[in-house]
Amino acid sequence: MPLELVTIPCLSDNYTYLIHDPDTGATAVVDVPDAAPIQSVLAERGWQLTDIWLTHHHDDHIQGVPALRAATGAQVTGAAADAHRLPPLDAALTPGASFSFAGHHVDVIDVPGHTLGHIAFHIPSAGLAFTGDSLMSAGCGRLFEGTPAQMHATLQRLAALPPQTLICSGHEYTASNIRFALTLEPANPILISRSNQVSVARGEDRPTVPVALSLELETNPFLRAHLPSLKAAIGQPDASDLAAFTEIRARKDRF
Repeated sequence: MPLELVTIPCLSDNYTYLIHDPDTGATAVVDVPDAAPIQSVLAERGWQLTDIWLTHHHDDHIQGVPALRAATGAQVTGAAADAHRLPPLDAALTPGASFSFAGHHVDVIDVPGHTLGHIAFHIPSAGLAFTGDSLMSAGCGRLFEGTPAQMHATLQRLAALPPQTLICSGHEYTASNIRFALTLEPANPILISRSNQVSVARGEDRPTVPVALSLELETNPFLRAHLPSLKAAIGQPDASDLAAFTEIRARKDRF
């Protein structure tokens, strides 16, 4: 049976994700902004948490780990480079490593930019990528620790995943990200359609994530900085791809 995925809202605008294997009962959660909503869903479904995967060290992604670990005994996995600022790790991983979850291969991808030790988890067999605050729905994370070059390289790495991959990111920022994207591509019909769909979803208090990478490639300006039309939109038709990305990120920071 395929893996089951549950998107759980936490705090004011965070998301966490439960991944459940029906055959073995193994259940993982990606990031723990708050333990209580996760425990509620686990209880509703009768699932036992076995694994906690952490993408990066920010409090709004890890502050619920001690309570959740104490309640479930789940094993905690995170980046070795960030072990000094994450909760104690049972498994400390380096980018490029892989591990098995209920018989499914999981790749650990290096995604610096938002933070230097940020990692993402990709499950190829399930078509799922857990990107935290690197590639986000219609956007990307702010550069709190990394450089534009690092984030640009991160996004190129993620853009190369199979287009049907579902991008599971860490926040409900889609509506504001799309408002910004429309300032650059106001006539993009796919972006306009997506904006309308997001408005409906948020009006019904439904999450806008996960989202297919294929849609991100058509609408996310940070994945489209290489396009002549985007470079023209920022008034830099001769810019390098990195320079265009850097300008788009700077504009988003001021938006």
